[in-house]
Amino acid sequence: MKSFVVTGIGTEVGKTVVSAVLCEALKADYWKPVQAGDLNALDSDFVKSVTSETTILPSNVLLNEAMSPHEAARLDGIELTEEYFDLPAFTKQTIIEGAGGLMVPLNDVGLCYIDLFQLWELPVYVVTKHYLGSINHTLLTLNALMIREIPIAGLIINGQRNEASERIYRSHFSDLNMTYIPEIAEFSVETIREAANLWIEQQV
Repeated sequence: MKSFVVTGIGTEVGKTVVSAVLCEALKADYWKPVQAGDLNALDSDFVKSVTSETTILPSNVLLNEAMSPHEAARLDGIELTEEYFDLPAFTKQTIIEGAGGLMVPLNDVGLCYIDLFQLWELPVYVVTKHYLGSINHTLLTLNALMIREIPIAGLIINGQRNEASERIYRSHFSDLNMTYIPEIAEFSVETIREAANLWIEQQV
């Protein structure tokens, strides 16, 4: 019953979509420890709406402002510490979604998402997306995990593939489990399931 963390090389690379696909593929539950911004349209609500068997575990922290958690928490009068982020008692395999990237701060004294991932000792899927600069961001993310000795479950390419970028990733990480999820035009249980089945086929 291995659970996984999903992180991105930055914002807007599709972590929540990929998390939903993984939940559908693995028939896993979903947990996002911190959600910030529109509390009437949570990422967990999206995952619930497009998966068939996923149970949503409640977030530990809900913040009102759509900004970095350290500042959103300050504005809400909360000081986030490691004690906020004990893993729930999972009853089945669970996908845990971070926010932004590894170095997104959770407080003003140095706590970042990568610290939680190291504390949890769970394998991490890194979500990347092709854009100018994504090679640099992807390699920095993979290297940061490697330096901390955090297990890398794989690199998931969200959307358009780019052979030149993938060749570089392989040159640095020859054993990297690299898979992809196609661009999804409209989100539904059916389209997420199709992407999940495609991702499963790549595991063979």
